[in-house]
Order: sequence, then C-alpha cells, then structure tokens
Amino acid sequence: MSSGKAAANVIAIWISLISNLLLTGIKLIVGFLFNSQVLIADGVHNAGDVIATMAALGSAKVAQKPADDDHPYGHGKSELIGSAMVAIIMALAAIFIAYHSVESFFHPAAEASWIALIAALISLVWKQWLYVYCMRLGKETSSKSLEATALDHLADVYASIAAVIGIGGALIGDKFGIVFLSYGDAAAGLVVAFFVLKLTYHMGKEAVDVLMEKTVSPETIQEYERLVVSIHEVKRIDRIRARAFGQYVLIDVRVGVPAHLSVQEGHDVSRKIKKTIMEQHRDVEEVLIHLNPWYDGEDN
Repeated sequence: MSSGKAAANVIAIWISLISNLLLTGIKLIVGFLFNSQVLIADGVHNAGDVIATMAALGSAKVAQKPADDDHPYGHGKSELIGSAMVAIIMALAAIFIAYHSVESFFHPAAEASWIALIAALISLVWKQWLYVYCMRLGKETSSKSLEATALDHLADVYASIAAVIGIGGALIGDKFGIVFLSYGDAAAGLVVAFFVLKLTYHMGKEAVDVLMEKTVSPETIQEYERLVVSIHEVKRIDRIRARAFGQYVLIDVRVGVPAHLSVQEGHDVSRKIKKTIMEQHRDVEEVLIHLNPWYDGEDN
C-alpha cells in the first residue's frame, strides 16, 4: 500500500474515533437524563466502538511497517487481528444491549423524550456518512481494518434506525395511551442487538478465514490462470494457489515451460508471469513461481 493511501486510512480511523467519542457522550448523557434504555445501550455500544477503533488504528499503523527479517511477508495480518478484536467487542456490546432491553420490560415504561429522538436522528445521519466514507476508502485501499470499522458504523446505523423507531413509537404511545408502544424504546434495543450480532458474525468469519489462510475465490483464481497462460512460453499450469494476507494477496504457481530454455530464459519467463499478474491486480504483493520442464509431445 502506498504511503498516501496508508495515511488516508489512518485519517479515516481518527475521524471515526473522534466521532465515536462525541456520540458516546451525547447518547449516554441524553439517555441517562431522559431514561432512554435504547440510547443508553447504544451509547455503551459506541463506547465499545471507541475501543474497537483504537484497536483498528493500532493495527493499521502496524500494517504499514515494511517486511523485515522476522516478518518477511510484511505485517498485513495485523489488520485482521484488529478486525477480530472489533468483532469480539461488538458481540459483547450486543449481549449488553439485549440484557438491558429485556430487563426494561419488567419495569414501568419510562416517558419518552423528543430530545432523545433528536439525538438518535443525529446519530443516524452521522453514522451513515461515516459508513459510506470508511467503506469506500477501505475498498480503494484494500484495508480490512477500515472495512471492519465501516461495518461497525453500519451496525450503528441500524441501531440508530431502531432507536428512532422505538423512541418515536414510545412518544406516540405516551401521547395516546397505547401501552405496548410505550415499550418501543426497550423493543428497539433488542432489534439493535440482533443486527449487531449479525454483522459481528460476518466480520469475525472473514477475519478467521484470512488468518487461517483461506484461498481467494475460484473466479479470482481463474483470472490468475488466464494471465499465466497468456505468456507464450507457459505450456501448462501444474498448480496455482493464492491466499489473502491482510491487505494483499500472495500467489504460488507452478508452470511447465520448454525444457530447452536456459536458466536466464527461465528467469525471464518468471519475471513476465509476475509482472503480468501484478500489473492487472494491484492487491497482489508477491508471486512465487516454480518452473517445471515441459517436452514436446506432452499434453498441455
């Protein structure tokens, strides 16, 4: 990743961190002042986001470090560790939200507040912008930790939508004496917990897949194969493997080339294969190539 893209990622994570700090304060203060369970729960979720964003910031800085003797393939997987930490924190926040929401049903419904509704609306708009901003930048720079941060913002969008509906329903219930609507605030907390857990599962699964070096998609492998066989000297592909390594991809390929080629000519073929793939796929960091001899008359 270029230094410019890495710097943009760090700036995005800092914006997320400051935003989460401000939203945590707003939601907790308004939630406690006006006894809004969903805002309190959402505020605690945002407090978890602060910790998660700090983890993402730390992992993004580590991922920028170049390869060294101890880490010859670079530090790209540090971002996956950050993503896994985000998933764990979000899961704990979802359990907390669900617990307090269920508990609220066993107490008289608190009177809803218009100020709580406004706070939820502010959070909804703010978090939607953060999600779009971080996801777009994360896709452009292939930053897993930034994409995880974006998904965390998306979970907050769902939480804010649920809060708006729940608090709005409670306001209607209070005004017209509809008892079940008065518990809309608490019910919204359960909806928040569901969406947060759903996103947590997908984030955690992706992090584990990459840490376990799961291969890239079959479609991507086929694209690599097409590029390899486009090299004139390549007569067959004996094996091709590829795995994600944080922000980038590592490829291992074995090909058959004419046995009469000299060492220099074989070296040049390897360089062609590597250059062709890396020019078409900017996320590929390394292509490891093994040449096998191919003789006339062999099946391609």
